Amino acid sequence: MSSSAINLQKATFTISAPDIRSLPAEGGIEVAFAGRSNAGKSSALNTLTRQKSLARTSKTPGRTQLINVFEIAENKRLVDLPGYGFAKVPLEMKKKWQKALGEYLQKRESLKGLVVLMDIRHPLKDLDMDLIQWAADSGLPVLALLTKADKLKQGKRNSEVLQVRKTLAALDADIQVMAFSSLKRTGVEQANNVICQWFEDDITEDESEGEIEA
Repeated sequence: MSSSAINLQKATFTISAPDIRSLPAEGGIEVAFAGRSNAGKSSALNTLTRQKSLARTSKTPGRTQLINVFEIAENKRLVDLPGYGFAKVPLEMKKKWQKALGEYLQKRESLKGLVVLMDIRHPLKDLDMDLIQWAADSGLPVLALLTKADKLKQGKRNSEVLQVRKTLAALDADIQVMAFSSLKRTGVEQANNVICQWFEDDITEDESEGEIEA
């Protein structure tokens, strides 16, 4: 069960920012969602928050061009990062998105957890691995959601999850892997629990530090 103190359904849109300089001031806790432009990132966000149009979805991959911030409680935010890889857009625009994504990941101190979304039929592409490797090297916990799990039969789905877990286990990092389907709601409760726990863990750490300082 997820903590009653954190409820992703309370997410409300805060801001769309072209770069980190336009984001809310540092402080609090952010959990970011990242993935290739065709990985179903917006659909996953809508499903996890039980809101049909919190994040805009489109049949054309690459709609997320800005850093979109959603507040779920005071100083607790979900962040939808620009999609990478697939989108059929001009190169200069793609470079601009990638710069915003890179700056956020490298410089945003409020970032406490990273959800990486990958199509279960095509997981661990080079850019996915680069992102997960960076998070592992940075000591950042990762939740790898293998989206569109409804596209595979259960046996194939399970084998894909096991293979991705095996591959990422070599990084010796805090990485959880699970199948996810916005359509069938596969993995929704489990993913919700992981994300809520990240928020709760950070709150507990802050309280502990306060007790030590007192």
